[in-house]
Amino acid sequence: MSSDQAYLTDDLPDPEAARRFLSLLEERHPREKAKLIKNDGLLSDAVTLAAYSPLLSTTLLQNPEYLWWLNRKKNSPSVRTKDELMEALGRFVLTHSQLDLHTQLARFRRRELLRIFLSDIRRLATIAEITEDISNLADAILETALRSAEQEMDNRFGKPQTNDEKGRSTAAEFCIVSLGKLGSRELNYASDIDLLFLYSEDGHTSGTGTRGSVTNREYFVKLGEAVVQLVGKQTGEGAAYRVDMRLRPHGRVGALAISVDDAVRYYTTDARDWERQVLIRSRPSAGDPEVYKDFFKRVESTVFSKNVTVETALESVRLSKQSIDREQKSERGFNVKLGRGGIREIEFLAQALQLAHGGRDRWLRAPHTLISLSRLCDRNLISEAELTELFGAYEFLRQLEHVLQMESGLQTHTVPDDDVRRNLVARRMGLGSISELNSEINKHSGNTHRIFERVFAFESAMRRSNDRIATDANQRIVRMDDGGGLEFPSPPEALASTTLGARISTLFRRHRYQAELETAIDPNAEFGEKLGRFRRAWSRLHTEIKNADMDGEVSIRDAKNAQTALAEASIDTALEITRHELVQRYRSELPSLPVAVMGLGKLGGAGIDYDSDLDLVLLYDDRSDIEEQIVHDVTAAEFFGRAAEIFVTTLSSMTRDGSIYRVDLRLRPYGTNGQSIIGAGTFADYMRDSAAIWEWLAYVKLRAVGGDISLAADVESHVREIIHSRAKDAGADQLASETRRVRLLLEKEKAGRRRSNDIDIKYGLGGMLDVYFSMRYLQLRDNVPDNPEDRSTDFMLRHLYEVGSLTAQDHETLLYGYRFLSSLDHHLRLAVGRTTRLPIANQKALELISQRMDLESSNELIERLTIHRLNIRNSFDNVVGSNVTVREL
Repeated sequence: MSSDQAYLTDDLPDPEAARRFLSLLEERHPREKAKLIKNDGLLSDAVTLAAYSPLLSTTLLQNPEYLWWLNRKKNSPSVRTKDELMEALGRFVLTHSQLDLHTQLARFRRRELLRIFLSDIRRLATIAEITEDISNLADAILETALRSAEQEMDNRFGKPQTNDEKGRSTAAEFCIVSLGKLGSRELNYASDIDLLFLYSEDGHTSGTGTRGSVTNREYFVKLGEAVVQLVGKQTGEGAAYRVDMRLRPHGRVGALAISVDDAVRYYTTDARDWERQVLIRSRPSAGDPEVYKDFFKRVESTVFSKNVTVETALESVRLSKQSIDREQKSERGFNVKLGRGGIREIEFLAQALQLAHGGRDRWLRAPHTLISLSRLCDRNLISEAELTELFGAYEFLRQLEHVLQMESGLQTHTVPDDDVRRNLVARRMGLGSISELNSEINKHSGNTHRIFERVFAFESAMRRSNDRIATDANQRIVRMDDGGGLEFPSPPEALASTTLGARISTLFRRHRYQAELETAIDPNAEFGEKLGRFRRAWSRLHTEIKNADMDGEVSIRDAKNAQTALAEASIDTALEITRHELVQRYRSELPSLPVAVMGLGKLGGAGIDYDSDLDLVLLYDDRSDIEEQIVHDVTAAEFFGRAAEIFVTTLSSMTRDGSIYRVDLRLRPYGTNGQSIIGAGTFADYMRDSAAIWEWLAYVKLRAVGGDISLAADVESHVREIIHSRAKDAGADQLASETRRVRLLLEKEKAGRRRSNDIDIKYGLGGMLDVYFSMRYLQLRDNVPDNPEDRSTDFMLRHLYEVGSLTAQDHETLLYGYRFLSSLDHHLRLAVGRTTRLPIANQKALELISQRMDLESSNELIERLTIHRLNIRNSFDNVVGSNVTVREL
């Protein structure tokens, strides 16, 4: 590899493994190495596979001709059908006729995995497409093995036969039924394949073979044994698959193949609940599909019974899960499949709700997990937010499972404990560190387990009558007799007696929120009780805003204004609770707290939306006489440090009623290494002497939001003067270069490493940060401070145009692009919850968002989003220049 090609390995998760592959290829196949070096595209593919999978690296070293096959297949469809794979397998068998069939099957599978895993790594296909491709490959191998085994059995015993109703001899047929992940077309790279062998009817073979006639049962049992040998026989190169037949009727002691009549009898009379549950994910993989269709038609009403209660269905699945949990207790590390919040919980959640409701609703009987979840959401059995969280968890956990399994081709599900291997897994997942990997695991497993627990804890609430219209969890249905039989969501109890006009007119008043939240401040109550009261009062007010928003009674701007007012009232309430706690702790009179709360981000811009963090800076008055005004036996730093701790706990700690806000103090001086609260004078000194340009960009939006408002206002004014003065001294070129560098770094770190097709509307290319950074850069460059009367992005973009900082074209692009993104962000939060990523796989959510944005379809939503993002990035480049690339960061 030339020095010009070194970049192909530098950014890989395991560059040393990539270079070792090339060294071994040079040593063993120098001619192939010389050819490979001349093809940059194929070279990149080869070293990428080597860096992600030692197994496939070995495969290429053993079979270098696969490189050129891989080069030809780069532009093939993302998913190959069973028929296409069988055709390719037929050619492979002909060109490798010197090998036994079981070896041919194993080698063919390994070769195809090169193509599939490369597509997986490159994110050229979704996780559903990848697992479908792997499943189609298994089907093709099973079909090929079955046809070969049938030919051998027919040569021995003749063809199996049976008699029809008129006594005429007809052929008896055989079907390989797949169960589990193969049954739902969700097979992993290293999964076992769970199979069930069915034959149509009993009878005898024709006896035209070398061994004479035998019963159909004996014939098909031997046929099944032959298939298992061809597909599952271990050789020096391994087997094509590990075949698991334990899920057949009567398990290990049952016949390997069973007639349809016997199978129907077993599943309708003797099978345990979990065995019937297995059939949810079943289908014909090879042989005659009519045999399976006949079988499933006769057992379907037993699998999906109309008579089963919700409680019974969920209890059955719960017992299966508890059995798995008991087996998992001794295992160290996180098990992606069976661990708490793992893939099995997603699968069991879907299957439990299918069993509970599928008997009365055939549409819910879908074997594929993602399709099943989507349909359950359509029937309002899980919420849109839960669907998106489960989709995200499923995608992440399955990709993690694939990375683990393609390390060496083993059926492993456990994330390694040691730091070196865990760090390598993180990089292969496109994450920058172990902490990022752990954070993603915790987030997705936590979401999954929370939803799993919600479903199984409230099974009786999951039943819904057919004539009930589902609404958001915060809405109730009332029927209004207006002659048209229309249905409307009712207001919450707090608003039941108010008219619409009164509701809107009082919705945004901070003092009203303050008055209602003060019910939490009972000096005689314990701290935990205060938190609970605070949370419940806040929840009522927050629900009021959300209901008005969802009913279309307020604009997006008004909804954000209301939420900002509620946040500010919550901050003052938390400060008052903090004061009470300090009085009790230090047994001292404390009429007020000399603390200023400063807002940044959405709070600083007065644009709080659903699930927004509160980006805060906490300051205290550090005048010389401050210690005389507080408790005498502690220092000011100790006292206010304790105050900050109580304040943050009040606003953000989780109670049995939930949390109120997520408080983020990371933008304070020195970040996580700095004190949680500092003196106002010290803060001003830091901004004047030490703050970096990226901090200036953040502090452009600094705003007094609570506490000692006189102190806060003084700080806001003083800091604004400091950063605008420093920006003028720095000069436009330095400001532009640093603005672009920081923006692209956030894009790379936040949006560039996620293995997902979702679109990040905040951190991604052309996202909201492009607008924010463009605007703040211009504010600093041209000394255009925020207007205290209107902190909105709309206002500032218009003002920057009016003062000549923005061209007419860039103003229009950024303004209308931001309005679109802001509206999309708002409706995404309403439909899905806290996320910056538009869930492309969640079609139901996309349709709901499109409808609320008055767009004709989700396609129009994606098209408009794409246009706006490209235009916004172009204007961002116009504003801050394009002299810094991501590679230089």
